This record gives sequence, C-alpha cells and structure tokens, in this order.
Amino acid sequence: MTTNLNTRPYARRLAWLHRFMAVTLATSLAVPSAVSAAEPSAWIGTWMASPQPIWGPDFAFPTNIPATLQDQTIRQVTRISLGGKRIRIVLSNEYGSQPLVIGAAHVALADAGSAIVAGTDRPITFGGKTSAIVPPGAPLMSDPVDLTVAPLANVAVSVFLPNKTQATTFHWDGRQTAYLVKGNQVAAKHIETDTTTGARIFLRGIQVETATPASTVVVIGDSITDGNGATINANARWPDFLAARLVSRNVAVLNAGISGARLLGDRMGVNALARFDRDVLSLLRVKTVVVLLGINDISWPGTAFDPQGIRPSVDALIAGYRQLIARAHTHGVRVAGATLTPFEGALPDTPLDNYYHADKDQLRQQINTWIRNSGEFDAVIDFDALARDPAHPARLKPEFDSGDHLHPGDRGNKAMADAIDLDTLFQANYAHLLSPSQKDSPHEN
Repeated sequence: MTTNLNTRPYARRLAWLHRFMAVTLATSLAVPSAVSAAEPSAWIGTWMASPQPIWGPDFAFPTNIPATLQDQTIRQVTRISLGGKRIRIVLSNEYGSQPLVIGAAHVALADAGSAIVAGTDRPITFGGKTSAIVPPGAPLMSDPVDLTVAPLANVAVSVFLPNKTQATTFHWDGRQTAYLVKGNQVAAKHIETDTTTGARIFLRGIQVETATPASTVVVIGDSITDGNGATINANARWPDFLAARLVSRNVAVLNAGISGARLLGDRMGVNALARFDRDVLSLLRVKTVVVLLGINDISWPGTAFDPQGIRPSVDALIAGYRQLIARAHTHGVRVAGATLTPFEGALPDTPLDNYYHADKDQLRQQINTWIRNSGEFDAVIDFDALARDPAHPARLKPEFDSGDHLHPGDRGNKAMADAIDLDTLFQANYAHLLSPSQKDSPHEN
C-alpha cells in the first residue's frame, strides 16, 4: 500500500515534527550562548614551582628539607604575577609513594617575614572540606577562595600536615624563606620558629580568577631561570622582572625553571622533554614559551653532578629542541629560543670547578649559532649577546655576575628581562627578541 504524503493527518504530523525540530534546534543553539553569557570570568595561573623528586645524601647538594614531617605547619610565601578577585591553590604529591594527608590549609596576603596581613586570612577547602587526601602521583586543586589579590602581591600559603609525612615532592631552589612550626598554626598571624627552608614543599601553583581576558608566558629553564644567584626573598629572578613588565598587558609569567635542569637528562628534576606537558602545555592560556636550557647538558658530564656522564652531541641537543618546538606548535604555542649565556670560570673553588672547559664552550657556541640562525624557533632571545663581557666573551659581564661566573645576579637578571622586546613576544612571525639598543653582533669561536 502506498502512503499518500498529502493526506491531512500525515501533513499535520509532519508540520508538528518540523516545529518540534525547529524549537529543539533553537534551544540547543541557545544553551551554549546562555551558558557563555553567564560564565564567570576565567582562571589563569599566576605562580608556579615545578615539582621535583627528592634525592639522597650521595648527591652534591643537600635537599635542605626535613626527610619526615609530622604535626607541623609549613608557611610558604610567593610573589604572584597577575591579580584577581578569587584565588585557588594547587598542591602536588607527584613523587609520593603514599597518600598525602592535608589536615588544614589557609591562604592570606603576606606581610614581612612569616607574618600575614590582618583581615586577609582565609581557610582553603577541597570539595567543601577543610582537609584532604592527595593520592600518590597526583596534584590537588583547592576550591576557589574569596580573596582579592593585586598584581605582584605577596601571598602566604599555610599547610598543616598532621600525619607522619615523607617530604618526597619539593622544589629545591625556591629563593624564598619558608617557615616550619610544630602544630596546626595555619591561621597564626605570625609564626615563631627557628626552622626554615629555602625550598618549596608540596606547593605547586596558584591560580587567580581574572575579570578581563589574560594570557600566559611560561619560561622553562635551569638555575639561571630558577634564580640561583638572585637575592633571596627579593623576587629578583629574571622572570620576576619580566612579570612586572607584562602586568600592564594582562599577561602572566610562570617560572618553570629548575636548578640543575637539563634538556635531555634527569637528576634535579626530570628532563625537559618529560616535564614539558606538565610544566608548559597543560597550563591555562599559554601563548608563548621561552626555552633557556642546555648549559647543564653540556657541563654536567665529568663533574661531581654526573661523573660517568657522556656529553651529548650537537645533533642530540638540536633534536631535543625540535621536539619541544613541535609539541608546542601542536597546541598553538609559540616558542622563543634563548641563547646560552657564558660560563668560563664557573663555580670556582668547589667540587664542580671543572664545570667549564673550552670544549664545552665550543659546544655552547655551536648550539647558540643554531638557535640564532636555524629559523626553527618562532623567535630568538640572544641572552649571550647581552650578557657576555666584550673584553672576554666567554665570561659574563662583571656587573651581571653573581660571583660564581655562571649565574647572573640581580642586576644581570633585570637586564635580561628589560632587554626583551615585549611586542615581539606574541607576533606570529620569526623575530629576534632583543630590543635594538641591546643587540650585538654574535660572537663565534
């Protein structure tokens, strides 16, 4: 039997179906718009410390943290980048083998030393609870906290650890004093203690809720980026100075530097290829990553850091950089490559006084030549041209040197940040990022 499509009952049903589909489609299209219109202002990272696993007493440097914590409060002070109307905290048990029990946690604006600003103390909750358990290998993000923080504000995060806790996840070179005290003192206005550390313990990041669109620049590097050589408690790392310059553009700067970090090798943290997703690509609204890595790959082998290590070849290091570039580009992130700074005479009168060798410097120069001229980075920051001594190009300028001939001091860090042409950080085309007044002809051996 043939169905007559012009019969009135069928036509009525068909018309009803058309109306139903039209209403359903309109509703489905309207829902995202309504949600978008009502969506609160966005979150962005404003501070971070890359997690590292602890090491044993056989290594060249001590960890400078207690091996075990119990019934103790840790108060850690951070200088954030962008501000916001709400804040949330990220903790990490990434290298733990046991659950991490958080008994309580508070956040406040930091005052001098271990003190907090009166009236700013807020409890931190996790899923509405004031305590939490962080599984091994996992991070823990807090609930939003109603605390307005200004750009470049100092924030104090206090965490109480009630149970016996192995301090397995930390950031060794925090360049900021953290305070450890007996008992639950997360709400204390001032912590009286003789026990301090320069490391970060379990604290991984801080995010803020911004009222206007913002973006992020991440700097992944080694101790030169992490701030070794900068004055402690002074926020004088070169990414700190860069953050101050970018606040007016509503751009956050996140420091993913690890002292001792390498592009290809592990030890003081995992290699950059292994941590790149965690420390760069997983972060919120990243536009550009600056890569300043390789000096430890070149210099560690044969020292107390890595007595049996084999120095990587130029090709191996270039292959590592290419991997970072390719992976960043798949996420729409631009990559600025920074040339490696001079280090002749590095770490004198230490077990690492063979950190420098002419053959190592030749490899550094080969890598710098590739960074400058290959065109594979989206942009180049020529820190070598800026920081080298014109009278002795294998050495840092004396006025930039912290004293160990490897790490810039406060003045050198500020010069590095001030030399970057901010406009080119976000341009789509390949560009050199030193401002015209800071450019210099490349030095080659």
